Amino acid sequence: MLFDRGYIQVYTGDGKGKTTAAFGLALRCADCGGRVFIAQFLKGRDSSERDGAQRLGIEVENFGEVDFITGEPSETDITIAREAFTRVRTVILSGEYDMVILDEINTALHIGLIHVDDVLGLIADKPLCAELVLTGSDAPDELIEAADLVTNMKKLKHYYEKGVPARRGIEE
Repeated sequence: MLFDRGYIQVYTGDGKGKTTAAFGLALRCADCGGRVFIAQFLKGRDSSERDGAQRLGIEVENFGEVDFITGEPSETDITIAREAFTRVRTVILSGEYDMVILDEINTALHIGLIHVDDVLGLIADKPLCAELVLTGSDAPDELIEAADLVTNMKKLKHYYEKGVPARRGIEE
């Protein structure tokens, strides 16, 4: 294992950069010889971040429909999220990975796809040496309390507000 002790990191808030920060950690870990697994909740389409990470030997799995959930989650959304969480639990408990990133897990918690007690149980059961990174807006207080490092990305200004769509190579 790469780390003597793995910590719990949370990247949350309404600002841009939560996933980007996590992928930066993945890049560093992989470059040092670490094994990294990234589960992207609520993301079912291809992205530059996923494709680039995979070219570097980082394992990335997407769990979600092609379109991001707006409004109430469907039964399909709930099923996909629960299957994803089962997969993630198996990955973490395998002890094969130095870093596991649960991208958008905070958002999945916020909209009720996964229960916070399940994530807290995963934190309690994770191997000592595994780094666990949790991203997404609206991280619940219980998760913030359980984490070792919490960063709140705060939006001050964003060009989306002027109608600029997500750009390949920047946001997707």
